[in-house]
Amino acid sequence: MRQVGHRAVVLGGSMAGILAARVLAEAYEEVIVVERDRVLGVDTPRRGAPHTVHAHGLHARGHLNLEELFPGFTDDLRAAGVPTGDLGEMRWFFNGRKIKPARTGLISVTAPRPVLENQVRNRVAAMENVTFLEEHDILGLIATDEREQIVGVRIQSRADGAEPESLDADLVVDATGRGSRTPAWLDELGYQRPEEEKVKVGLAYTTRHFRTRPEMFDGDQSINPVASPGHPRGAFFGQVGKDMCIVSLTGLLGDYPPTDPEGFLEFARSLPVPDVYEGIKDAEPLDEPVSFRFPASVRRRYEKLLRFPGRFLVIGDAFCSFNPVYGQGMSVASIEAMTLRDHLRRGEAPDPLRFMTDMAKAVDTPWDISAGGDLDFPGVEGERTLKVLVGNAYMARLQYAATRDEAVTDGFMRVAGLMDPPEALMRPAMMLRVLRHAVRRPEPGPSWLDTSPQTVV
Repeated sequence: MRQVGHRAVVLGGSMAGILAARVLAEAYEEVIVVERDRVLGVDTPRRGAPHTVHAHGLHARGHLNLEELFPGFTDDLRAAGVPTGDLGEMRWFFNGRKIKPARTGLISVTAPRPVLENQVRNRVAAMENVTFLEEHDILGLIATDEREQIVGVRIQSRADGAEPESLDADLVVDATGRGSRTPAWLDELGYQRPEEEKVKVGLAYTTRHFRTRPEMFDGDQSINPVASPGHPRGAFFGQVGKDMCIVSLTGLLGDYPPTDPEGFLEFARSLPVPDVYEGIKDAEPLDEPVSFRFPASVRRRYEKLLRFPGRFLVIGDAFCSFNPVYGQGMSVASIEAMTLRDHLRRGEAPDPLRFMTDMAKAVDTPWDISAGGDLDFPGVEGERTLKVLVGNAYMARLQYAATRDEAVTDGFMRVAGLMDPPEALMRPAMMLRVLRHAVRRPEPGPSWLDTSPQTVV
């Protein structure tokens, strides 16, 4: 790849930032990652990323992208004891029913998020032209007098007595996450703020780790009762190391899973299937339950702006932040990094508006999947277009059909893993399989605690 500049500065050292640094290192003499926390060599949750204690997955498309950027990455993970497996062979429950497992050939990685980030970060830090400035606060952008281009950032070490300093850059990339200050910075520079789309889910995770026993999973990598309108409580129960498993319980719209051990276990018992509760009721806990709240998915429409300062890009959750229960975040970050790589391979610094137009295309599918799925819950706030209503009605039928037909599971997992667009599920052959089993929208499956008769369509 042809060099397009001397120095690129990435703001933020989480997954989106380090993947951006990886591709920028192919096109810039020097890449500097500025991060407020200490991150090098850190494989445990840190203060600036409290969400990383909870369950995460690297699915299909993200796995393939990371393997392309870091050849041998999967083998290194396996050697480090990180569980990997087929996405379609996990134990999935939708609407209270188990879908048929299917061998899809799509790899899912269920490492703890800090462990996975540490593996990626170590590889990026080992690149000769990449430097990490840890424990530095980001104070703001430096623009030209005409405010048409960004030429650096103001930063300050968190060490006692440190003074603010300027860091010149040919390109600045904001990867600071949901708390990004870019909208405010644009306002200060005389630009419009981007429009925001929000889907208010009122989600909370509560997570606890346990010592693994072989009988917990019966050979499965994870057990996933996915929340649905009929059964709005969900969970991820998965192996994340040789002797450790994780349980992340989820509740929507203020139905927060408790953080006391007794309440945590009772919430697990209330799930529509017994698998999680039976697995942990007598298990040895390794820590206390910890909760994290996620109020809303947010998509900032930077691509709709008519003006934007040059030499400045936005990526990751700073661009679009998804409901984490769909497990899309790290995979989308990898897709965005590959989008950036495509622009850099044109042999010149990326044009911000063109780049963000392509970024919008990159997030369209995962946004439709997660935001559209959330809008199937009646209490979730957001715009329900005809596309959303029709899509959710069809998806309920498809998930029921997947309990009868592994070919439906395979197609469903290819979309969930961001390999195929949702439109693939509407192809005639797939629709015939779906409608063969569910002409009408099925009622939710019964809860294992419910002894009343249920209607099955």
